[in-house]
Amino acid sequence: MATTDFKDYYAVLGVSKTASQDDIKQAFRKLARKYHPDVNPGNKQAEARFKEINEAYEVLSDPDKRKKYDQFGQYWKQAGEGFPGGAGVGVDMGGVDFSQYGSFQDFINELIGGFGGANPRNARQTYSYRTSTNNTGFNGFNDFGFQDMGGAATAQDSEATITLSFSEAFHGVQKRFSLGNETIDVRIPPGAKTGSRLRIRGKGAINPFNQQRGDLYLKVELQPHSFFQFEGDNLVCEVSITPDEAVLGASIDVPTPDGSVTVKLPAGVRSGQSLRLRGKGWQQPKGERGDQLVKIAIATPRDISQQEREYYEKIRSLRTYNPRSHLHNIRL
Repeated sequence: MATTDFKDYYAVLGVSKTASQDDIKQAFRKLARKYHPDVNPGNKQAEARFKEINEAYEVLSDPDKRKKYDQFGQYWKQAGEGFPGGAGVGVDMGGVDFSQYGSFQDFINELIGGFGGANPRNARQTYSYRTSTNNTGFNGFNDFGFQDMGGAATAQDSEATITLSFSEAFHGVQKRFSLGNETIDVRIPPGAKTGSRLRIRGKGAINPFNQQRGDLYLKVELQPHSFFQFEGDNLVCEVSITPDEAVLGASIDVPTPDGSVTVKLPAGVRSGQSLRLRGKGWQQPKGERGDQLVKIAIATPRDISQQEREYYEKIRSLRTYNPRSHLHNIRL
């Protein structure tokens, strides 16, 4: 598995690495109900998210798989095969031959422990790691990956994945990293999104041949938000309205990143129709704002009063509109 294909299953389910099996099961059930294809017919994004949730749960709900995942990170499936009895058969894990190491820890020690010997491949490597975050910032290393980039032995760049909340990414935030014995403060500018990369010059790995230091690249991942999502560059949300608001039109309050705004619904608005709020979306690199799309969902009430029922029945008896009239002559 390539380094960029690695998935943080804990982040997928929205739980901590110390979560109990009950916590993991509860998180899975909640997300599965939300993204199940039956609840989101035709929604490819929800279908992909559902598959990702199932994949994460399959690993974290199995104590043996979870233990290997916690120990070996992205190589959890293969690492056990690479160390039978200490030496064993060589296994290709994204360009790394683990058979040359007595244990996975030997590999980690060589990766971060000063690079004492010459590299026989004379290649440039990129080292990637995930950071853990709390209220004070970042500390520690785990889930190491290794990717052979080829080329001459020059300054070596490092890559880290930083997880931000929607609020932190929208407004910008300062984070603190602990890199070994070094602590650095990093300012994340407003408008970061999943996939954004921030370059920090001179904070990468040290080349063992010429002692030059590369750059550190921070790759951003956003935690899921309960209301906002992305579709391309647009910020998207879904707002439910009642049948009478759909028929007659209405003024409703819609949350935006910096507060609610009043939106006027046109009479006859359809379920699934999107309204565009210009300049109310995500922060852009040059300071301007993108658009926010409001998807309309008509919510049908289940519990109604007797008087409401009488009015609905009266509307039905008087109704002249038939949305299925165009279906009468359809045949195969």
